[in-house]
Amino acid sequence: MAELNFWWLMLLMFGLVMSLGWIGWRFFYGGAPATLAPMPRPAATPAPQPRLPRRPLWPELLAWRRRLNWHAIRWLLMAAAVVLLIILVTLQMAGYHVLRALSPQAYDRTQHIQLALKDEKLVPPPALPPSIFVSSERPSLAYADRDWSKLDPRFTQLVLTVIARMQERGYPIVLIEGYRSPERQDALADGDVHVTNARGGRSKHQYGLAADLAPMREGRIVLSERDPWAWEAYQALGEEAQAAGLVWGGGWSFKDYGHVEMKGPIAALTSGR
Repeated sequence: MAELNFWWLMLLMFGLVMSLGWIGWRFFYGGAPATLAPMPRPAATPAPQPRLPRRPLWPELLAWRRRLNWHAIRWLLMAAAVVLLIILVTLQMAGYHVLRALSPQAYDRTQHIQLALKDEKLVPPPALPPSIFVSSERPSLAYADRDWSKLDPRFTQLVLTVIARMQERGYPIVLIEGYRSPERQDALADGDVHVTNARGGRSKHQYGLAADLAPMREGRIVLSERDPWAWEAYQALGEEAQAAGLVWGGGWSFKDYGHVEMKGPIAALTSGR
């Protein structure tokens, strides 16, 4: 369809250039009427004029052909060809008539994200109870904040879209921590377990622009990536997060496989608030 529209545009431009050239030659260059001589006054009693024989059409056509300025016509055709060539090269370089190929998987993800953000708002699931973290690998998560309302609405919809995609792929994902106060951020940075390098005020958790996720299997949260199934889940999480335009902590030098956050500096993301 794009190629068809392109050639129709070329045909239209060619017709326009040729029409303008013909009008210029007809009315401004070779078709100016000759100066008419003043008409004599008719006599009072005009004498009957003898009927002249009708001239054949072919000599008139030959005379019209001899009056044509073929040199000017060649220049007009060359100018039209140059204009069309410039238009063709410009469109080719700009890529306006070329539709880039999009893989089915990428198109499906893009369409899913657009539907989630524009046509309908995804509803966050209920927060996990603190008791589910007591017997987990990190009992301190029992005191983590899992209130979805404290997260940025744009970020919330992107995270919910990623969670929905993960569910479709067979990896249930839950929110284990969203907003994080500066005091808790400092406590985690100074803790015995190396959880984060950022101190209070320097993490996107403090601005509702980051979240920690984890896969859940048979009602239990699996935090460690050493589990083969959890490792596959975290890799899938990275794919879906990056497809949604988020930053995945698994791509950092300090690996944080369950961490996702908005892309961009904090100052730019919070400037409109």
